[in-house]
Amino acid sequence: MKKAIIGMFLCIVTVQLSNAQAKLPNSATTIVTKEEQEILDLSRTKWAWMADKNVETLNGLFDEKCVFVHMGGSWGKTQELNTIKSGGIWYKKAAVYAASVNIFGNTAILLNDIDLLAVVGGNEVTHAFMVTEVYLKDNGKWKMGSLTFSTLLRPVKAVKPITN
Repeated sequence: MKKAIIGMFLCIVTVQLSNAQAKLPNSATTIVTKEEQEILDLSRTKWAWMADKNVETLNGLFDEKCVFVHMGGSWGKTQELNTIKSGGIWYKKAAVYAASVNIFGNTAILLNDIDLLAVVGGNEVTHAFMVTEVYLKDNGKWKMGSLTFSTLLRPVKAVKPITN
């Protein structure tokens, strides 16, 4: 009986550890300030604009010097907007599992643990990413200065490609 209880306990611990998410800095340990919440909301809205291919609104969000780092390369604002508009990359759905933001003066750094369902070059793909977003506050308005996708080694959690 004792061995069965220990065995069940070890099974539960193993399952919990295998499903654990990466802890992001400040993700669950601190109170979110109004300014941090503003950045978190802006990021969530940005994912919707990207899914909707809303390049006019994204044009206003992306700073002129904004840099985008993808698995296949890096480029600036104009190429990113053209890539979204043409459908070269269609950010169909970003499932955000955790997000944290740190503000340093007029700079905010946001980390998103996501699964991204996208269409890239006509092929639907899903990847687990840690996305780093850098925002700069200029004249009271936040502008994106950088967006970087870093591949995570964890399995995709929920978003699966749609099969025809």
